Amino acid sequence: MKTILITGAGSGLGAELAKRWAKEGHRMVIVGRTKEKLTSVCQHIEKENATCLSYQCDITNPDDLAQLTKKLKEDDLNIDLLVNNAGIGTFGSLEELTISDIHHVIDTNVKGTIFTTQAFLPILKERNGRIMNIISTAGLKGKKHETVYVASKYAVRGFTESLWKELEGTGVNATAVYMGGMDTPFWSHSNHISDPTRLKSASEKARQIIEEDKGQKEIFIDR
Repeated sequence: MKTILITGAGSGLGAELAKRWAKEGHRMVIVGRTKEKLTSVCQHIEKENATCLSYQCDITNPDDLAQLTKKLKEDDLNIDLLVNNAGIGTFGSLEELTISDIHHVIDTNVKGTIFTTQAFLPILKERNGRIMNIISTAGLKGKKHETVYVASKYAVRGFTESLWKELEGTGVNATAVYMGGMDTPFWSHSNHISDPTRLKSASEKARQIIEEDKGQKEIFIDR
C-alpha cells in the first residue's frame, strides 16, 4: 500500500484519481482549497472501506504548504507519490484576458506545482518516492485562445523535464502526464468548449492514467 497525495482533489480528475487508487488499496491524502468538496470525496472513498484523509491548503501559498507538511509529519504520514493535479484555465484572446486572470493561472499552475514539489521533496527523498505532474496536451502544442494556459503548461513541462536531470541518483522519479480535455467543472466558467459533454469523463481519464502508469517518465492519453 502506498500513500498518495493529490492536489486539487476536491473535484474533477483529482477526485477520480483518488477514488480509483483507493479501490486499489492505497491510502489517499487529498488536498484542496474547499473543505466541503474534500470531505465529500473522502466520504465516498471511506464508504468503499478505503482510507482517505483531507487537508485544506492553498498551494500558491508557501506558508500553507509548510503547515501542511508539518501537519502530515505530526500525523505520521509519509508520502510515496505526490500528484500535482491542481490547475485552472483562462481562455479567450490575449487582449481580452485580465491581469488578475493571468496571475491566477500562473500562480496556480506554475508556482503551485513548483512550491508543492519543493515542499515535499525532502519527504519523497526519504521514501524513494515519485512525483506525477498532470500537464495536459496544452503542454505539447500551442492552441488558439489558450495563450496563458498553454504557457503555464509548457512551464510545468519544462519544470518536469528539469526534475528528471536534477533528481538523478536521489531515488525520486518524476512523471509527466499529457491528456486531452475532459468533461469536468474546469469548463464551468468558460464558453471556450461549447459542449464539454462530448469529452471523456474525468473517471475515464483517471482509469486510463492509472492503467498506463508504469513509473515511466511520460504518459500520453488521447493526444
